[in-house]
Amino acid sequence: MRLLCEPGPEEAALQTGLTRAVLYETAAGRSPETLRLYRPGRVVAFGRRDVSAPGFQRAAEAAEKAGYQSTVRAAGGRAAVFHPGTIAFAWVRPDPDPARGVTDRYRLVSGVVREALASLGVDARVGEVAGEYCPGAWSVNGAGRRKLMGTGQRLIPGAAHTGGVIVADNAPETRKILEAVYAALEIDWNPDTAGAVTMYAPVTWEEVRDATLEQWRRAGLGQLREGGWTEREKETARRLAEGEPGGGSL
Repeated sequence: MRLLCEPGPEEAALQTGLTRAVLYETAAGRSPETLRLYRPGRVVAFGRRDVSAPGFQRAAEAAEKAGYQSTVRAAGGRAAVFHPGTIAFAWVRPDPDPARGVTDRYRLVSGVVREALASLGVDARVGEVAGEYCPGAWSVNGAGRRKLMGTGQRLIPGAAHTGGVIVADNAPETRKILEAVYAALEIDWNPDTAGAVTMYAPVTWEEVRDATLEQWRRAGLGQLREGGWTEREKETARRLAEGEPGGGSL
């Protein structure tokens, strides 16, 4: 499995478009199974439901005012926040029948993250916390109280993308941006559910990343080999970014 750890360009449209390009190229048989795991910039990734909401423009403006770029995520769910205290990840694999493996992929990814955080001393659990942002049954939380990781999927003929974000540090920043964005979108949630790994263990961003990679290696999906993007993936990402409202997709 190819491992991509470079954050990519600063522009949110291209940064997120690269993951989407890998999905398309993998479905076409031109790219290998890939795990992308990196430190992102400041981005609010809106869901498709958010884009059609009456308050979307206000939400995007609130994000921009706070120094965040906006993008549209490929996977389902509501707006999620990425910043340098988080770890963004995306697992893309070829699959002739991607709909069949949805639950298995969710179970694997949530299990990987839960085991990684547990290895750092966190009481990590899989499941939705009442009132959490971008709620999902396969979230990973700390002690059943605060969300630490969210995940979503996108399927196309021939490939599946499972991606998300782990909040390693700086929960207050995540909470602050989400409060402004969710207010504009009129989404009801409990800000106290926005957590970070550092609230449960004295660890660094790098330690959370390394623990996550170690659990991916133990997941039995093959050896991780660090590599880079192909020129075709870069070109596909540029084309996608130019044609996507709000720029690109996670």
